[in-house]
This record gives sequence, structure tokens and C-alpha cells, in this order.
Amino acid sequence: MDIDAIHKALANPVRRQILQWLKEPEQYFQEQDHPLHLGVCAGLIDRRLNLSQSTVSAHLASLQKAGLISATKVGQWSFFSRNEATIAAFLDHMQQGL
Repeated sequence: MDIDAIHKALANPVRRQILQWLKEPEQYFQEQDHPLHLGVCAGLIDRRLNLSQSTVSAHLASLQKAGLISATKVGQWSFFSRNEATIAAFLDHMQQGL
């Protein structure tokens, strides 16, 4: 777990918002055609944020590099979900360290 990468990823409010939405995808991404257990399609995250695809891709890459989310490819689509194990380990580290 790269603590510095996680802090850097969480320093951006857009990335924190993405993590919040991915925590409850059934509430925020009801319109997704594919099952939500795969994760949330990147295109739906683009639309919800109303940002360009390249900007959202950069945010998702930062979260993925930090280990906070993981991607699943299905055909041409990428689906993103939270990495709960990393999030829990980070929160535990913060609680123990501070």
C-alpha cells in the first residue's frame, strides 16, 4: 500500500466524489445496463461528473494507481469498483498512525 499515492489521490475532491458514488453504485448509477457487481462503466462516471472523458480517465487512473479502485474489462468497456481491502487497510493505518 502506497500511503503517499493514496493521500495524493484523496487530495482531489472529484476523486473523493467518485469513491463516494462507487460506494453505493445502485443509488448513483441505476441507469447502467450491465450488472453493478462488475463495477460502474467509465462512461457513466464521465456523464455524472460532466467532465471530459480524458479528465475522468486521469482521475480514475490516479485512484487505480493508489489501489483505491480496480478495473474490470468487459469487451470494449471498463468497469470500476472500490477496492475495499485497500481502503480498510488505509483507514486502519491512519487510525493507528495518528
